[in-house]
Amino acid sequence: MRILGLTGGIGMGKSTTAALLKRAGLRVFDADATVAGLQGPHGAALPAIARLVPGSVRDGVLDRTVLRQAALSDPGVMQGLEAIIHPLVRRARARFVERARRDGCRWVVLDIPLLFETGADRICDRVVVVSAPASMQRQRVLRRGRMTPAQIDAIIARQMPDAARRRRADVIIETGLSRHETVRQVRRLLYAMREGSPAAWAAARGKPT
Repeated sequence: MRILGLTGGIGMGKSTTAALLKRAGLRVFDADATVAGLQGPHGAALPAIARLVPGSVRDGVLDRTVLRQAALSDPGVMQGLEAIIHPLVRRARARFVERARRDGCRWVVLDIPLLFETGADRICDRVVVVSAPASMQRQRVLRRGRMTPAQIDAIIARQMPDAARRRRADVIIETGLSRHETVRQVRRLLYAMREGSPAAWAAARGKPT
């Protein structure tokens, strides 16, 4: 079984790309959904988060506004949160990979925003980076209506720069043009995964050799 890593910054279009891969029949491990479950009502991460940020958990429910404000104002809180969440996500990821291996999957996808930052790229056979112009990235996140421009900038500043991700990618999916173009690039990727030939991967690369 082979593993495809999928990553990209906030607002880059990674979720759209992951959905296209899932629609094509691939099993996708969604790290964000895993984190949401860990932080959901009575989630496994909540007791430790409550100790890290007093007042952030009430009656088994996380107050995300309190947690976000604490994390944005104190880098130590973010580091502590990562120390809680990352091991739990790694265990969930390992269970996902083992199940897929037992089921005889040829490829699986690890959809992980912090793929490089957490070292998860080391277990991947290929890595896809989803990318878009910085102005479009900010517009997309602003349209969600959940964060202020300052909060968006703080999150982007903590993430690996897009240029650094692109340099480490095996394939780049550009989402700044049109949905049709994104679909076309994903189809090229799927063809490379299916065929496995150097020529197919060269066609899917989407970045200068």
